[in-house]
Amino acid sequence: MKISIKTFITDEPGMPFMGPGPLRLLEKISEFKSINQAAGSMGLSYVKALNILNRLEKCLGEKLLERKRGGNERGGTQLTPYAEKFIWSYKGIEEKINGFAQTEFQEFQREFRKTREDEKD
Repeated sequence: MKISIKTFITDEPGMPFMGPGPLRLLEKISEFKSINQAAGSMGLSYVKALNILNRLEKCLGEKLLERKRGGNERGGTQLTPYAEKFIWSYKGIEEKINGFAQTEFQEFQREFRKTREDEKD
């Protein structure tokens, strides 16, 4: 057994704006250099992807994307240095949270087993 944790960052009212979905969208944009292709690869509409990205930028107060218009030959989208650092930092904190959760869950399992064994006696 192991525990599964999803990490979200929320705004002041408690609405999530960063989590596994937006992270994956940013990674796909980095891969495809296109919001449209990134969205399509995730089964999202372009408008839905834009809404996610606009909310991220609004909540963080920073630009995450550098966009160039002009179609396939001249256009494209790339992550800003801020976005790249944000992704790296988010993954780091997510890894720490998951590591902590696994350690605590192992302790929980030991205690639970001990309690069950004590009840059998």
